[in-house]
Amino acid sequence: MNRTGKDLDERVATQPDSPTDELLQGRVNKILEIIESGRPCTVHGLAAEFDLSESHLQHLFKRQTGLRLGRFLIEQKLQRSAQLLLRSDMPIKQIAYAVGYQHTPSFTRAFERRFAESPWMYRTHNNPNHSKKC
Repeated sequence: MNRTGKDLDERVATQPDSPTDELLQGRVNKILEIIESGRPCTVHGLAAEFDLSESHLQHLFKRQTGLRLGRFLIEQKLQRSAQLLLRSDMPIKQIAYAVGYQHTPSFTRAFERRFAESPWMYRTHNNPNHSKKC
């Protein structure tokens, strides 16, 4: 589990305990398990899976964790993509799709905003053994 996941587990674990809070915390824990499994997720997809409106799901997640669900999902996607860039020879387009982006340019823009360099440059700078072809 990455640092963000550990921090999040600590936040969720320290929430007040009442029967309602325990039920909500259980739902959030299940959501976190799904997200951390590496399966590409969206707010819409998670809301449908848990039979909640998107708004209610986002409110629940924020209340239990202090984090915005949409931003958390994006951060998880980008962290997974960074790991794949360093640990695999998968083409960038394939990595984008694997983490849940349908369009490589959207992935590249999000990656550049988060890491201040393109996926190709990130791979090149952080993995000297990687071949120069991408």
